[in-house]
Amino acid sequence: MVFSSLFFLYLFLPVLLIVYFVFKNTTYRNWVLILFSFTFYAWGEPVWIVLLLIASIIGYLFALGIEKHRGTWLAKAQFVVAIAVNIGILGFFKYAGFLVDNINSVLPFDIPRPEISLPIGISFFTFEIICYLTDVYKGTIKAPRSPKKLLLYVSFFPHLVAGPIIRYSDIEHQIDNPRVSMSGFSEGITRFMIGLGKKVIIANLLGESVELMLNPSSGSATVLGIWFGVCLFALQIYFDFSGYSDMAIGLGKMFGFNLRENFNYPYVSKSAGEFWRRWNMSLGGFFRDYVYIPLGGNRRFYLRNLFVVWFLTGFWHGASWNFIIWGLYFGLLIYLERMFLGRWLEKAGAVVSHVYGTLMMLIGWVWFYFTDLKSALKALATMFGLYDRDLYNLELQIYFKENLLLFIVAIIASTPLMKWLFTQLADSNPKLGVGLRGVGVPLLNIAILIVATILLIGSTYNPFLYYRF
Repeated sequence: MVFSSLFFLYLFLPVLLIVYFVFKNTTYRNWVLILFSFTFYAWGEPVWIVLLLIASIIGYLFALGIEKHRGTWLAKAQFVVAIAVNIGILGFFKYAGFLVDNINSVLPFDIPRPEISLPIGISFFTFEIICYLTDVYKGTIKAPRSPKKLLLYVSFFPHLVAGPIIRYSDIEHQIDNPRVSMSGFSEGITRFMIGLGKKVIIANLLGESVELMLNPSSGSATVLGIWFGVCLFALQIYFDFSGYSDMAIGLGKMFGFNLRENFNYPYVSKSAGEFWRRWNMSLGGFFRDYVYIPLGGNRRFYLRNLFVVWFLTGFWHGASWNFIIWGLYFGLLIYLERMFLGRWLEKAGAVVSHVYGTLMMLIGWVWFYFTDLKSALKALATMFGLYDRDLYNLELQIYFKENLLLFIVAIIASTPLMKWLFTQLADSNPKLGVGLRGVGVPLLNIAILIVATILLIGSTYNPFLYYRF
């Protein structure tokens, strides 16, 4: 099930809200959330409920064991086994096929490739369980005695399948005391609608253009056509993923939970390092706190630590070499910026830095979009005039003009300017003598819902891009 579906918008969510608020007791409300969260997860493939339940139980039992034997070798042994089990589960479902393919490439015979479907959201909930176990082992949190708390933490449907990655400490006290209020509920609706608009009105429409522009057999696959297509994809994946995060955060607010922010206008960045401080911040925080710093951080073996993190960042996104190259590419840029490039960019000024940041980001997205290495290299060669392609053609000109308005709107909406405009509309206006928040924002929410509904009626299934990770 996806948030941007008519079934979710007009049946699942309304029924859940009614049932949730019928109960006044927090314990009953939490069980309602757990039940509906498992239903949400089971909608596509019910069999993976078992995996989610097993992973949660493993985390719960091992955490109790670690807590019981804290400070002894037995606690450390249980922690190592628990982490290994979780990584093993993730590795089996996500990377077994990739591993077999690479082994077969060097062997004189072929090992049968396992055909394993990838459970939705496994990368997200596995990392959250690892966060939980690590924090229990370090003593920063206590393992709850009630399995209900861990079940809700792992299965809470807003963040279950595509993040943001949250830590148990983020919602530990909110589970027992959710901050339900009319103002919070209203903010949640607005945040959800903003995310819905990002996904359905912008990302989905951009996606249709991306497939055409980056299709190697398309007549628009010229030098400027590939550049334009990569720009569209960069905007599509931003609005797709940040739209999901907005909806997740908005849904959390409706039920009294504050989830951490995941995006902070990454396309205003002036360097690769800044980009990754603004993009998928919950994932970056995970690798920083649970991999980079434990390995030694900046204090020792900096270069090793940096490239281990960026290798894992790429590999986390997908079991193929293009994602690994994508991760190492950003790791290399961040290393160069730390060594000397960052100082050069500061001296060059903001304009040059923004151009550099945008160019490096777009090149990175080529590796992310094309899962086949040959196609990625061909696209890059075309972009830089190293492949036999025209600079542009009439088909590209026509298509660019037809999509220019959407392109401009998407660019503006990816910057803080849109938030500023929204704030101006929402806050008090002295000339009118009345604040528009009470009227303008609800009308905007209704307008987004109507437009999104119209676009969703009769549309093909269009899941969030990060569901595959």
